[in-house]
Amino acid sequence: MSALVIVEHDNQTLKAATLNAVTAALACSPEVDLLVAGYEADSVAQAARQIRGVRKVILIDSAILADQLAEPVADQILALAGAYDHVLAPSTARGKNVLPRVAAKLDVAQLSDITKVISADTFERPIYAGNAIATVQSNDAKKIITVRTTGFDPVAAQGGSALIEKQEAVSGSGKSAFVSRELTKSDRPELTAAKIIVSGGRGLGSAEKYREIIEPLADKLGAAMGASRAAVDAGFVPNDYQVGQTGKIVAPQLYIAVGISGAIQHLAGMKESRVIVAINKDPDAPIFSVADYGLVADLFVAVPELTQALNR
Repeated sequence: MSALVIVEHDNQTLKAATLNAVTAALACSPEVDLLVAGYEADSVAQAARQIRGVRKVILIDSAILADQLAEPVADQILALAGAYDHVLAPSTARGKNVLPRVAAKLDVAQLSDITKVISADTFERPIYAGNAIATVQSNDAKKIITVRTTGFDPVAAQGGSALIEKQEAVSGSGKSAFVSRELTKSDRPELTAAKIIVSGGRGLGSAEKYREIIEPLADKLGAAMGASRAAVDAGFVPNDYQVGQTGKIVAPQLYIAVGISGAIQHLAGMKESRVIVAINKDPDAPIFSVADYGLVADLFVAVPELTQALNR
């Protein structure tokens, strides 16, 4: 019994979400291999080989994988899947784009967003926006799994000495082609990897107020900035700021929710945070049900005062 983890990377650096997925894989099988599918990604393979608990790193380096399109990456996984009982990837946009294609081609059910491994064929996953936990058992010969990274502690990134095995890429279907990519550039930490997040909601009233209130506090704390779906839908911030069931799932050391009422879909994306601070003028706001510290106050007064106090 062995497991294959699909490494999350950008052809230069290995993403932290991979470490959480490896933890889940080790709970499924003691024999865990990693797949680095990319282009000129030797540095990623070198980082992957140092992850503790990994047996082997398979490096498939080809120009057809440079842009990480789902179809050619899925083709590489399918070529290797015969040797593995479990195939896992982080439950990120990329993982959720690739693995369903693999599951469909293998004619098996995908196990999505697992948060716990009970045994090699039994897992837990949240349902109903995290309000209930389902225990799911799969009888499929191969388990195709996406891993909710907040459910697993990361494995040590150092201390391993896995072998690197280079393989040739299999030819793809050619049904998709890379056109362009628009990236949001920021000096702030990546939202899903940040230790501190300051999020704003519809209570801020406008994009200008979001920047005026949230940015100084985030700057002072060295935090990433997030938002509720309502704030995103209102156009205060871009989609990639959204925290929640339909956005990004986060679990930082500190999560500060400003002007966020606490809709179920938002809570599903951040309630695993280590410490939650909520600032809202409505004492009955649902966000206070998950908050470790709650402040019932006018955010337009309280947040600037908090920021000013941190400057002292």
